[in-house]
Amino acid sequence: MSSMNRFHETASDALEKISASVPEGAKLCLTIYTPEKPELDIVLQDKWLDLDEVVSTLRRRGLSIDGDNAYKRDLLDSVVGALAFGAQNNNPPPVGHWGQRFWDIGREERELNDELVAALKLNRENLCACQATIHLAGYFDPAYVNDAQAAMKVADAVLAKVGA
Repeated sequence: MSSMNRFHETASDALEKISASVPEGAKLCLTIYTPEKPELDIVLQDKWLDLDEVVSTLRRRGLSIDGDNAYKRDLLDSVVGALAFGAQNNNPPPVGHWGQRFWDIGREERELNDELVAALKLNRENLCACQATIHLAGYFDPAYVNDAQAAMKVADAVLAKVGA
């Protein structure tokens, strides 16, 4: 019998003995990990163990969302991807998927951005038309022209950033 098989047998026997001493309904999970060697990771668990509850238990015992691990990086990459896809109105998640919330946020933010760009364009066009009308009428305050020119430069800079 290999040392790994002996370990599994010993751990299973120990878990059975421990399970006889825990409150009714409690579940057991034994995790053994070797840093930098995930191929040696071992997880022994009761039948019907809810791994989400294991994570919740670890959180109650001090596991922080501020720590760095691959699961959190992957999860956040998925959230960022859902936001980006929503903003592009592209690749929506399947019906009922948890990522739908983030896809919808990305979509709503893009729609708001598009509305703001349209409003800025309209205001810039009207400011330009007003300035031209006042100038053609022959009476205007030079300060107004200077302020209007400055305001249009600000609008032009913002519109250039969004490619509009």
